[in-house]
Amino acid sequence: MPGTDLVDRVADLLREASATAIEPRFRSLGAGEVAEKSAGELVTVADREAEALLTTGLESLTPGVPVVGEEAVAAEPSRLDALAADRVWLVDPLDGTANFVGGSPDWAVMVALVVGGETAASWIWQPLAERMFVAERGGGARCNGDPLRTRPRAASAGDLRGAVLTRYLDEPTRGRVQRNLSRFGTITAGRHCAGVEYPALVEGDTDFVLFWRTLPWDHAPGTLLVAEAGGVAARPDGSPYRPGPGGVGLVVAADPPTWELAVGLFDD
Repeated sequence: MPGTDLVDRVADLLREASATAIEPRFRSLGAGEVAEKSAGELVTVADREAEALLTTGLESLTPGVPVVGEEAVAAEPSRLDALAADRVWLVDPLDGTANFVGGSPDWAVMVALVVGGETAASWIWQPLAERMFVAERGGGARCNGDPLRTRPRAASAGDLRGAVLTRYLDEPTRGRVQRNLSRFGTITAGRHCAGVEYPALVEGDTDFVLFWRTLPWDHAPGTLLVAEAGGVAARPDGSPYRPGPGGVGLVVAADPPTWELAVGLFDD
């Protein structure tokens, strides 16, 4: 685990990057400050400036440890190769960019430290709510310093409240999942922001979430938060999630029994 000083200093970096580059532009983006980096994928000047600030700050805190940022990889995909390093930072400078552009408050700033291929620590900052979520492997999960534990409550699939994000599902899988939705309780399409979705599950707003595309900067922070709070994040076949290129599908749940019910989404 990183020391307390590093945990606090990284949290400060997230707050500072957000206050400097992101928050002043919320609901006030100027002409030319939003672009489409790929089909359906938006990027703003806030994303890029915040990532630059976070990258510089992390490199200063831990010299020699590479930083893999979402926007840097979008510009130069080979930067993802740095995930092979023994220690590496992952940065999502503005998770929920489309929400941010549209004026929705569902966005966050996320950082994770990966050691030996596993997430060792993570930070999720929700500036508008002033909530800092921190998780350390073996050290628990906290929100603004208060310990977090998941709140499992469902005894059957019909009791479950879930978020099912289907945008990136392949067609055979999409059909199978949609056929099984009626077995469950309340199902939503999610908040389209992992930095909001994972904390919402930990705090009991939902019981499970299905993601399909699993980019490392989107899911390394939240999966550790959930695991350290007592939940489960695993591939549909039960294999553990590890941050890296490749792999699809991630079922996240408040506890192991809930995960076993939620994975029924994939039943034939």
